[in-house]
Amino acid sequence: MTATLNRTAPSQRTPRLAGLFDGARKVAHALASPLVPADYLDLIDPMRAGADLRGRIVSVTAETADAATITIRPGRGWAGHRPGQYIRVGIDVDGVRHWRAYSLTHRADSGDGLISITTKAIHDGKVSNQLVRATAPGTLVMLDQATGDFTLPQTLPAKALFLTAGSGITPVIGMLRNHLGELPDVAHIHCAPTEADVIFREELRGYAAASRLTLHENHDDVAGIFDLASLDRLVPDWREREVWVCGPTGLLDAAESHWESAGLAGRLHVERFRPSVVEPGEGGTVTFAQSNVTLDADGGTPILDAGEAAGVLMPSGCRMGICFGCVVTMREGSVRDLRSGDITSGEDGENVKIQTCVSAVAGRCDIEL
Repeated sequence: MTATLNRTAPSQRTPRLAGLFDGARKVAHALASPLVPADYLDLIDPMRAGADLRGRIVSVTAETADAATITIRPGRGWAGHRPGQYIRVGIDVDGVRHWRAYSLTHRADSGDGLISITTKAIHDGKVSNQLVRATAPGTLVMLDQATGDFTLPQTLPAKALFLTAGSGITPVIGMLRNHLGELPDVAHIHCAPTEADVIFREELRGYAAASRLTLHENHDDVAGIFDLASLDRLVPDWREREVWVCGPTGLLDAAESHWESAGLAGRLHVERFRPSVVEPGEGGTVTFAQSNVTLDADGGTPILDAGEAAGVLMPSGCRMGICFGCVVTMREGSVRDLRSGDITSGEDGENVKIQTCVSAVAGRCDIEL
């Protein structure tokens, strides 16, 4: 069963009253600060129409020992989403705002105005651990509008196959919650390290028990790492199905190769939240011109990580090469794309735009930061 964490809003204050107290405190604190009128409006009503999109966390519900569903009430600028899409969430950790991308997992027609994401805490993950283990209801977060094309088509397929692993279940659970009743034939293979690590385990098994889908769970500790060769046994008609795959890079790479070899690449839809990383190069030096910082960096460390470790204030977003929130100007030099190994170079004055989260220095580069 899903366990609920004891992180609920204080019963002695209504959410509206708590918000008024909080707004009044912030206004009092800011009276001596050089704010413009919009700043004061943000302090009083941060989720008003026309403001930067924000959301207030309503609840945090445990799904497994390392995963939790974060339910959020978005501000009045929220434009909705298509099941399978993701949003970028900005949260302050130790005084620094970090942005990460998470799939939306709620029902789009719930009518309560809430949205949800489901996050798995990863080792050394600042944001994921903050959300899963340390975030309380009432916390204000920044939001972007939903985006992404890992979605079902308008004309739903007669036969669908979902292949997921770990937290790769999150965009698919959104599709199932919203469209399972409209899909006539669904097979779902889900992989996890152990049975206890299966996110949404009871919900998935409930769908299977009600004959709404055919479910195959692969627990690595019992069956070993899932082998795509077993598709012929588990889903004999997999070649006839439209397929959505989300999970670790190894699974995605293997699926792309498998379906391409079968001449069925057009039936495969893949969601990548982490770039495939090639072998590192030799590295070099990177100079942050405005910060007056020069440092040595190896060929496997993203420039974003190297700069942050040196105390440089770096723009960032999803940190996966998806959102382009980390793009900066390289005045001159060379960088290497950690996904493909491609080298991007620019001479003095060319001012090349680079993504620091998926680029490592290749020799040297000068960045306008």
